[in-house]
Amino acid sequence: MNSAEWHARIESAGQVAGAGFLVTPRRVLTCAHVVRQAGPDALTVTFTELPGAPAVPARVVADGGWGGGTTDLGDLAVLELAHEVPIAPAALAPVGAAHDRRPDRPRKLVVYGFPVGFDEGTLAEYRITATQLLNREWIQLEAWQPGGQPLAPGFSGAAVTLADTGEVVGMVTAAAGDRGVHNGRMMPTEVMARYWPDLEGLVPTSDHRGADRARLRELVERAVRAGLDGDPGRRVRLYESARGPLDPDAPEEGFDSLWSAALFVLCEVDGADAAATVARFTAHVESLFRAPAGTPAGPAAAPDWSPILVDLQHSGAGDGHVRVEVSAYSGGRRHPVGSGTVPQAGLRAFVQDRIEAAFRYLTPGCDELLAFALPRDWIDLPVDRWASTPDDDTPLGCVYPLVVTDQARRRAGVRHQLTRVWNRLDAAPGARVHRVECGSPEEPRRLRVRLRQDDACLAGFATAPTASHTRPHFDTSLNAPAPMVVWSREGCAGGPDASCAGGDGCAGKTFLDELDTCVSAVSPAELPRRVLALREEADAEDGHWAHDIQLLWDDPRLFADPHGDAAARPLHSPVT
Repeated sequence: MNSAEWHARIESAGQVAGAGFLVTPRRVLTCAHVVRQAGPDALTVTFTELPGAPAVPARVVADGGWGGGTTDLGDLAVLELAHEVPIAPAALAPVGAAHDRRPDRPRKLVVYGFPVGFDEGTLAEYRITATQLLNREWIQLEAWQPGGQPLAPGFSGAAVTLADTGEVVGMVTAAAGDRGVHNGRMMPTEVMARYWPDLEGLVPTSDHRGADRARLRELVERAVRAGLDGDPGRRVRLYESARGPLDPDAPEEGFDSLWSAALFVLCEVDGADAAATVARFTAHVESLFRAPAGTPAGPAAAPDWSPILVDLQHSGAGDGHVRVEVSAYSGGRRHPVGSGTVPQAGLRAFVQDRIEAAFRYLTPGCDELLAFALPRDWIDLPVDRWASTPDDDTPLGCVYPLVVTDQARRRAGVRHQLTRVWNRLDAAPGARVHRVECGSPEEPRRLRVRLRQDDACLAGFATAPTASHTRPHFDTSLNAPAPMVVWSREGCAGGPDASCAGGDGCAGKTFLDELDTCVSAVSPAELPRRVLALREEADAEDGHWAHDIQLLWDDPRLFADPHGDAAARPLHSPVT
C-alpha cells in the first residue's frame, strides 16, 4: 500500500517549519513548537508525495498544553485543514509495536522529515534505546547505524514509522542538540492520545497481525479509489456479516466511510477471535471488487510495485563463487545498489545487506517487491527461505512479496512479448491456472500453443522443474513466454509412472487444487502479495500445501530496459 502521501510538510508564512502526518481526511498532527509562532492565517500544509499539489491552509484546533520550554510536556498540536484531502491517512500501529518483534532487539524505525536543504523530504533510520518512558512522556531514539542522517530541525512533528509495515508508532519531538550525537525523542501514540483523545479510536488493538492490518487497509484504500465505498447501510452490513458473537455491535450512527468501518474492526474488536473477524471483514471488502449479480466488474487498481532486483549469475570463476548485482527501481529509474563476485558461503549475507540498502531508494510506503533474476538451472533456488537479516531468521518470502524471474527472458524480443501480454492481463479479474499434471502432461508443443492464447495466464506445475519428465514442459512455459509460472519445490516426486499418477492423494494434484482455489479470484498484478500471505500461513503451519511454493512472475514494465539503459544492462561473466 502506497501510504507515503500522508507525510506532511508544515509551513508558516511560506517557510518550512517542520513535519506532520495526516490521521483523518482533515486532521494533521505535528509538534506544538512547530506552529508556536504562526499567525492565524499563516499556516499551510503541503503533501510532498503528491508533486504539484497546492498547499492547503490550516489552523490549530487542539493542543497538548505545551508551556514553551524544551522539557515541557504536551508538545502536540492538531491542525484542521481548510478542506478534506483525497489521501489515505496514516495507519497507526498497536501500542508497543516499536519493540514487540523480539524482546532483545528493537525494530527499525524510519522518520521522514524536512531539514534545511531537503524541502522535498529525506529519511532517517532510528530505533528505540529502551522501552522506558522518560518523564511518562517520551521514548528515546538512537541512530540505527553510525553515520546515518541525524535528527535536526525540520524533523519535528514527523511520524516515526515501522520500517517493515509503514505504521506509525509515534512523533519526533526533539533532537539531541549536540553536534555528532545522533539521538532524540519521540512521543508514542499512547501519550499523544492522552492529549488528544480522538486519536484513541485510530490505534488498533494488538490482537491483529501486521500483515492482516496492512492487507485490510490496502483493500479499503483501493475500494475508496475505485468508488466502491458504498452507502452507510452496506458498510454496516459488511461489518455485521463479519462480526463474531462476542464482538461489539456496530455504532448506532453507522459508519461515515469504509475507512471508519475498517478502523472499528481494527481498533474495537479484540480477543482470541479478533483475527477471524478481521479475516472475514477483509474478505467482504475484497468481494466489493467482484461483479454484482453476474455482471463484469471493472478492474481493481493494481499495486504500484517498486521492485528490488537481485541478479545472480554463474561467476565464471568456479562453482564456489556467484556474480551478484542488486538494483532498486523507483519512479521509473534504476538505482544500482551494489555488485560483486561473492563466495557462495557469503552470498546470503551479501544479498541481505544490499537488499537493506536498496530500500533507501524506494518511495516510503510504496509496494515493495523482491525479484530474483536467476539462470534457468538455478530457477528452483529456495531464495524465499533465506533469512531476512543476519539476526532475524524470518524467511524473506514471509516478509516481502518475492518472485523469481528467468534471465534468459531478458532479451528484447521476449520483453516485447511479455509487455503485450501484461497489457492484456491488466484487465484480467483473476489468475486462471493452466494445470500441468504429473500423471498425464500434454505434449510440449500443445502446451506452447495453449499458453500463447489470449486467455492464458498462469501455468501451474504439479512437479518441480528439476524432474526429468517435467523439464520440457517447464522450458516450453518459459519460452512461450508464460507471464506467471507456479510450482512446488516438493510437488509430486513420483512422475507419470508412479502409482499416484495425479490421482487422489497425489501431492501434485493437491497443490494444483489448492492453488486454483486460492488464486482464481486474484488479479495477476496482486499475485505476489497473495503468495506472500500463503508463505506466511505455511511458515506457521506444519504440512501446509504451500510450504515450498515458487512463483515465477515477470512483468518487464517494472524494470528499466536493459538494452536501452546502459546502467541497467544485465551483468556479464568476467571471463566472457
